Amino acid sequence: MKTSDFDYELPVELIAQYPTRARDKCKLLVYHKTSHEIEHRIFSDIVSYFKKGDVLVFNDTRVFPARLYGLKKETHAKLQILLLKKVSPFVWEALIKPAKRVKENTLIHIKKEQARVVQKKDEGLCLLEFQREFKYKDLERIGDIPLPPYIKRDISQAIDKKFYQTIYARQFGAVAAPTAGLHFTRGLMSQIKRKGIKIAYVTLHVSWGSFAPIRAEDVRDHKLHREYIILSEDNARIINERTGRLISIGTTVTRALESMARQGRVSPFEGEVDLYIYPSYQFQIIDGLLTNFHLPKTSLLLMVSAFLGGSVWRKLYQEAMERKYRFYSYGDAMLII
Repeated sequence: MKTSDFDYELPVELIAQYPTRARDKCKLLVYHKTSHEIEHRIFSDIVSYFKKGDVLVFNDTRVFPARLYGLKKETHAKLQILLLKKVSPFVWEALIKPAKRVKENTLIHIKKEQARVVQKKDEGLCLLEFQREFKYKDLERIGDIPLPPYIKRDISQAIDKKFYQTIYARQFGAVAAPTAGLHFTRGLMSQIKRKGIKIAYVTLHVSWGSFAPIRAEDVRDHKLHREYIILSEDNARIINERTGRLISIGTTVTRALESMARQGRVSPFEGEVDLYIYPSYQFQIIDGLLTNFHLPKTSLLLMVSAFLGGSVWRKLYQEAMERKYRFYSYGDAMLII
């Protein structure tokens, strides 16, 4: 199975640079797997596709200000740092660019703070030791929201702090938003509950590896980075007691649920997972999927392809491009049921 089979050409003007003014007013492509029918709607219409007894599962991870800008102490060379996860009170795993500018024991000035590279790893990964402990909220003073590299503009503090976060985000730990959930408003969540549809939450702290392109020639040779997930007893019970469909709000939720699923049920869980879903995978628990439109040659696109079956994804992506759907994180959505 070649990675090149999951490539496509996207006009640059279709890469969304800003969110829609209202979260729920983006476009929504609806694909019915059984009838193969395609509908084009507005996102606020999505509630009409859910039924009493269905359970919708959301990822309540919260993006933290993980993007830092520093200067190498000796040369004042500019460095871009993406904090990934905290490994001890003073030490963070980080991605540094350009990696060739730093070695072990390199000192980096970050505003009024200083950090030292204590270990270099592969792919630009490093361990950074700060002079004091930083909690997630403390980073707001020195860090920015880590927008994806295909958003070619400066961060707008007012817009991005609000819109590059789901309205139900609670658990700090993600370096990227679970973008399918960005479209939901409090009004939509209220409509869902009034209709007798249950809502459950899982936490999956999205890492940079989720969006990394697949570089192996054969997709089966790709390895995913591990990501941390939490499913509480209460949320496991909601999922297991469902009388209707289980609908995953995003690929991160899908990975979490499928990692935990055993015979259509889940158990409370806390730990790291690295389930890699690509075509030929047999889904264990989800019945429907809401997702944005993903980058070519990524594990996210392969997961969508696996859920759709065959090369259906290419037909849907082509139609979305012809109808000027907006792609990627701030783009439009697709519901597969």
